[in-house]
Amino acid sequence: MTTVARHLTIHGRVQGVFYRGWAVETARELRLVGWIRNRHNGTVEAIVQGGEPAVERFIALAHEGPAGAEVERVEVREVGPSGELEVFKQERTV
Repeated sequence: MTTVARHLTIHGRVQGVFYRGWAVETARELRLVGWIRNRHNGTVEAIVQGGEPAVERFIALAHEGPAGAEVERVEVREVGPSGELEVFKQERTV
């Protein structure tokens, strides 16, 4: 299976609604690695890496997010896979 990685920027009401915690749980269920963090501009940013079907599933789910989230749009950019990612984790706000 080919490993792919995507950089996501999630816009909308996505902070203060457990979006990052939901994303960690969802990514781990899909056996993905990477990270997610809030940005001071109100967006949520993530790197998601794993098998292409699982990454695409995560992206589809990211458009909905957890209950309480109001996702306006998800920007997706292809990035190169990193051998340094071992788990999916929540990072500090930047």
